[in-house]
Amino acid sequence: MEANDVPMPELQYNVRMLVDEARADIVRLDAQLRREQEKVASLVREKEKVAKQEASQKRQLLVMERIAETLEKVQDDDASGMLTLDGLIQTFHGLKVQFEEEFKMCSIAWIACRYAHPLLIRVFQGWQPLHDPKFGLEVMKKWKDLLQGDQPYDFSDSAASMTPYVQLVSEVILPAVRISGTNSWEAREPEPMLHFLELWDNKKLLPPVLLQSLLEHVIMPKLSAAVDSWDPRRESIPIHVWVHPWLPMLRERIETLCHSIRYKLSTVLHVWQAHDASAYAVLSPWKDVFDSASWEDLIVRYIIPKLRLALQDFQINPANQKLDQFNWVMLWTSAIPVQLMVHMLEVDFFSKWQQVLYHWLCSPNPDFNEIMNWYKGWKGLFPPELLANERIRMLLTAGLDMMNQAAEGLEVVQPGARENVGYLRATEKRQFDAAQQAYHAVPGAAMADLSFKESIQAYAMEQGLLFMPRVGKFYNGMPVYEFGTVSICIDSVKRLLYAQLQEGIDRWSPVTLTQLMDMNRIGRPH
Repeated sequence: MEANDVPMPELQYNVRMLVDEARADIVRLDAQLRREQEKVASLVREKEKVAKQEASQKRQLLVMERIAETLEKVQDDDASGMLTLDGLIQTFHGLKVQFEEEFKMCSIAWIACRYAHPLLIRVFQGWQPLHDPKFGLEVMKKWKDLLQGDQPYDFSDSAASMTPYVQLVSEVILPAVRISGTNSWEAREPEPMLHFLELWDNKKLLPPVLLQSLLEHVIMPKLSAAVDSWDPRRESIPIHVWVHPWLPMLRERIETLCHSIRYKLSTVLHVWQAHDASAYAVLSPWKDVFDSASWEDLIVRYIIPKLRLALQDFQINPANQKLDQFNWVMLWTSAIPVQLMVHMLEVDFFSKWQQVLYHWLCSPNPDFNEIMNWYKGWKGLFPPELLANERIRMLLTAGLDMMNQAAEGLEVVQPGARENVGYLRATEKRQFDAAQQAYHAVPGAAMADLSFKESIQAYAMEQGLLFMPRVGKFYNGMPVYEFGTVSICIDSVKRLLYAQLQEGIDRWSPVTLTQLMDMNRIGRPH
């Protein structure tokens, strides 16, 4: 059937239009119904919310009435003089347990603090914290638990001063500690104050901001005054005994004291002599306290020069060895930076030690067993930290190599060569130049083929001075000669000339021929 054959097309069109309109009305009505339902649900929720708020407000009103009644009773007890510390803390503890949220919201801790303050003042009246540091610990712990609650013990400097507990401690505990610290505590007796601070700090009852305040305004001024009055020449108790206990607490503040202590030490160290072991007892405890640069400066300026003099005066004599001066130096091993200690030993000890060994090995029929025992004895005198040093091991090994060369019948290599011994380059150059100057100062071309010793002898004869060996006299393994009125010894290998500075005192120094003549003219050097 064709489209034109559909019966009543106009009617069908109208029916479809009616259906579409009805469908649209249904959709519209459904949407409107949904909106009305949502509005009803919203109103129901709002009603429930209002009801909850009303209930909450009623509860809060009841809670606030309870709190107000409690606080009013506290006020009445306070006014009548019936208020006690135990009753007060019990009352506020009950409020905190029952109404924790309101306790925080209404800052009731501050109210508790206000009432507790006069009661705690009476409790701690006449308290001597340095004599009875445990007094009040339990009381303050209860108040800390109440006022701080479960807050972590981590007050910032800014926030800590605003908390009720910190204020309570600052107004009740701190004044007594300040008075005792200022009036009765002696800085040279750190234990009473230190014990109190550590006890209260470990119990977490002394907030850090207040501890720092005590350190800044009580401890440091007393310690600074004690350091300023400390006289290391007269006081028998070393200063570290009463300063070091404060190191964990003072931390960076200690540098202020260290500056004064270094100055005080320097005033006595400049007259110190190496034989006085008391300097080590006073100075060594500060090695790990002073910064490394300041410590090294102190050692280089005051200690090493005196120890070097001791080593320079030290005579190595296998037949009759005295170790006093060597032991003075070894005492300082743990205090002197290892590189400085090794350098000093290399320049002022091993040069002589190897020289003595060299002359001993070159002597007729040396006893190698005796020499080996001598070597082992010396090696055993060095502490482990020095024996662990590569340079020290090399210097000792150089001696062992000489012994092996001699035992094998080989020519012993003189250890004084710079590449083996490692003397200070500048010092050795000056000594070498002095020897060369002395050698070339000998007049006459005929002396060009003479040995160094023969040149010195010829020069003495030319000047009309006596030159002869002093029988049985040796210095560092070298024979001693008389050059006029001065005792000398000649190191032919290094071409050095040494003179004894004072008769009867075993102090020697490198000299030139010009200096030697001057010494003869004045009779004896000063």
